[in-house]
Amino acid sequence: MSNSIFRKDGTAQGVAKQRLIESLAKPDKRIIYDPYAKYFVLGASILKLMGHKFSVWLGDKIVPGMHEHLISRTRFIDDLIEKGASIDIEQYVILGAGYDSRAHRLKLTSKLKIFEVDQPEVQERKRSRLPDKTRNKGNVTYISIDFNNQSLKEQLLNVGFDQSKSTIFTLEGVSQYITKEAFNSTLKELAVLNQNSNSKIFISYVNKLIKDDPKACFGIGYSNPEKAVNFITKGSAKVGEPWISLYSAKEIEDLLSKNNFTVIENKTLADLNSKYFTPVGRTIPENHVFKLEHFVIAESKT
Repeated sequence: MSNSIFRKDGTAQGVAKQRLIESLAKPDKRIIYDPYAKYFVLGASILKLMGHKFSVWLGDKIVPGMHEHLISRTRFIDDLIEKGASIDIEQYVILGAGYDSRAHRLKLTSKLKIFEVDQPEVQERKRSRLPDKTRNKGNVTYISIDFNNQSLKEQLLNVGFDQSKSTIFTLEGVSQYITKEAFNSTLKELAVLNQNSNSKIFISYVNKLIKDDPKACFGIGYSNPEKAVNFITKGSAKVGEPWISLYSAKEIEDLLSKNNFTVIENKTLADLNSKYFTPVGRTIPENHVFKLEHFVIAESKT
């Protein structure tokens, strides 16, 4: 299989499904709200009938905490983008955008230039399903890339990316699906793109301990962590998106440092539980804490 960063849409649909489920919660209980997720999820009408509580309960029967993990990742990035756009960020590049809807559902200034990068088939499906009256629809530049033959840097510059402007780059749920060489190559291109500006990058990575000590990637008392890891990895492989790259915190820190970025935050659901879920009365019990994937924010070195 190709080492291209952007391939099929199985995981994109999976993440959109969790956003849809969360959006069904009562307004004072939900962590995020995405009115567009329903356009990308097969069986959206069935999920609506099932409702938020039952859908989350059903998911917990398979992999406890998985829903909350993905939603906390979504909210963590939402906060990063909204805060950055309100202060000094002028450009937003979404790598492996899939069915991301931040350009439309977040309250972003029209001055923020947004670039979505993904494989052409996914982008075509996404654009065809978005309603005509989608908010901020005209403020998104779509970039289709064959990473085997095209340069991210060249493609971005060709459509108006400005290397002098402060930028946020996001690679959400990407690193585990590509080779370490491909990941490093992408970071190198981002380092060149932001060498004349102050920029930030979000990446997520799967802790390599899932192989040797899976219990360390879940909360104390989590029921059968080995089974959860096996279910997730096999599920990804079945849709053609196997996990092939795992990292330690030091590996990520060194990789980012080598490409002129400094880590300023490294979080998991365990860290975000009290920030997002406790305030709305949904504190996740320790034995449901799912923390095998880390959320990292890094900024360009000055």
